[in-house]
Amino acid sequence: MPPLVDLTGKRGLVIGIANEHSIAAGCAEAFAQAGARLAATYLNDKAQKWVAPVTEKLGIEWTAPLDVREPGQLEALFEEVRARWGGLDFLLHSIAFAPREDLHGRVVDCSAEGFALAMDVSCHSFLRMARLAEPLMNEGGALLCVTFYGSERVVEHYNLMGPVKAALESTSRYMAAELGPKGIRVHAISPGPIATRAASGIDRFDELLERSADHVPVHERVEIADVGALAAFLASPAARRITGTVIPVDGGEHILG
Repeated sequence: MPPLVDLTGKRGLVIGIANEHSIAAGCAEAFAQAGARLAATYLNDKAQKWVAPVTEKLGIEWTAPLDVREPGQLEALFEEVRARWGGLDFLLHSIAFAPREDLHGRVVDCSAEGFALAMDVSCHSFLRMARLAEPLMNEGGALLCVTFYGSERVVEHYNLMGPVKAALESTSRYMAAELGPKGIRVHAISPGPIATRAASGIDRFDELLERSADHVPVHERVEIADVGALAAFLASPAARRITGTVIPVDGGEHILG
């Protein structure tokens, strides 16, 4: 009997590897271990030196620059997917951004420009990717994004990213409904606190991380490998009847007040 999570021959695009400790890196490793063919992006030339060791270690077939704020880069990426592979089976969106001055202040004080930029990079880019991936997923597929429980309850210092992640989760549900008839499934994965470079931008995140292991039922911190295991399952045919969900991988923290 083949393994439950089998991505042999599946073509996957991983957006958001920053370094070996990033959530996207943990997911990419799980995808690779399940047999997937992978491509990945790096933000810019400065970031490439941190991403290259991960992609080389995992045997990722090709990489490309992607800053979703730069006009034309996202379209060029998906054109390269079409030219190289002719199709796509799954995609992981694991990027988020908010200007520091807006992220570290009160939500009610955030600027219109900062709010719009955070929404564009962290949420609307997922819609843009879905629109470009849709014609490449003629036999169905899976679109995955990464969220956080600060979307549904107030987490101190998470601030602006709370409303942004709430929008991302709602977006994933509407996408699931609209793309479901084409066999394209959509999920938002919600990890507990993990020490990543992106998380370090949140004010006093180290305190949240320190409390997490003691607070959750399993008394263990979530690791990027835990997120990767879930992502690989959701991208696989084993999850073909699951869509439109926000799935926690947080040691049970979501059940607590």
